[in-house]
Amino acid sequence: MVLTPHKSEFMSADIERVLKGIDCDELVSLAVEMGNIYSPSGFDEAIANYIFQWLEREGFQPRRVALLPQRPNIVATLKGKGGGTSLIFNGHIDTAIANDETAGYRMPMPEIIHKAWVDGDLIRGHAIINDRGPLAAAMIAAKAIKKSGLSLKGDLILAGVAGETTREPVDEFESPDYLGKEVGTRYTIVRGVLADFALVCEATAFTPVWVEAGEVYFKVRIQTPVEPLYTPYIPRFSSVTSHPNAIVRAAALIEALAKWANRYEDAYRYECPGGVVIPKVNIGAIRGGVPYRITRTLQFCDLHLDVRMPPKADPLAIRSEIEQVMKGCGLEGTVEITTYRPGYEGKGVEPLVEAVTASHRLVLGGDPKPVIPSFSSMWRDISLYNEVGIPAATYGPALGAGGGNAALRVNDLLNASGIYALTALDLCNRAKPSNLRT
Repeated sequence: MVLTPHKSEFMSADIERVLKGIDCDELVSLAVEMGNIYSPSGFDEAIANYIFQWLEREGFQPRRVALLPQRPNIVATLKGKGGGTSLIFNGHIDTAIANDETAGYRMPMPEIIHKAWVDGDLIRGHAIINDRGPLAAAMIAAKAIKKSGLSLKGDLILAGVAGETTREPVDEFESPDYLGKEVGTRYTIVRGVLADFALVCEATAFTPVWVEAGEVYFKVRIQTPVEPLYTPYIPRFSSVTSHPNAIVRAAALIEALAKWANRYEDAYRYECPGGVVIPKVNIGAIRGGVPYRITRTLQFCDLHLDVRMPPKADPLAIRSEIEQVMKGCGLEGTVEITTYRPGYEGKGVEPLVEAVTASHRLVLGGDPKPVIPSFSSMWRDISLYNEVGIPAATYGPALGAGGGNAALRVNDLLNASGIYALTALDLCNRAKPSNLRT
């Protein structure tokens, strides 16, 4: 398959030269090989080593930027000749679900989580969507620019980052085995992997997005003052909230939180040119008791909540709302924040969005479609760049794996690589504004 631009009559010799360097077979092979490397968050080393070796073979000079030796980020720079705008291509190297994290899932096809394969005109596998396909597309785009012999004015930086999908430290699950996003993009920024703009290469159905939700995790503990009762001594049921077992009492709070989630979603909706944030709430874990000793009622039960937030939201105010929900159920307990990461709307991102949009038009024809709210209502690493004043957006092929998608069209992957290459060719050859940082 050959990349066939939609508007080839408008393309310069330099653009055609770069696009001819994108080999579809090589791209698909790279994506599938990376998709078959087991590397959920916390087990990033194997895929990091693969990317490092690939970059070395292709004549880049990669380096490891690591908070933890076994969880490195891989960074390589295609050096510009000077005077131009610099750009980071960012893609995460970890995948979402480890072998020991399948509790609560029906997994009739476990290979769809950890494997990748070509099926006609599709590449299948969750890892391809999140995030091996877009990352492979960016790598091949950078190679095509390098192979073309053209010199960009600004630097083009490739950053394959660890820990984007996270294993958050909570309770007995402690660092370094459980360490969130601090090992990835945030650590590369602190260690000087900087540019004028950053493009996070992830699935967005070919639409640039430059706002993302933040996330705040809560540990909600339902308590009962009743002494533990051996099963034969449990009284007849009268109401959920008076039951001696905290697990039973949790049922009332679960329903109340589900209703509150609707109110929260409406009250905290956030709209901007970069997308619409519709903040969702999920009860991701329930902990109470141990399965090998179930003969007594429990005095406490924990609900772990993932609450997404729009930019500028106050996590303490959200905690107060959850506390009020608990009180409204007549329950005793505590609400603890265990993780907090704010979301951001990109500022000064217009040159990057212009370059992506122009490249999109050349390759696909027409303008990108409006942002699907789920893409701007999740966490992606653009927030870390926007937090420190590096204007960032995310853009890539396909619908997200989080919505159940597990396949990417080969042609979409090829087009994404072309759009990434042309974005770099455009943006990195623009003169660097003297007032980029505001």
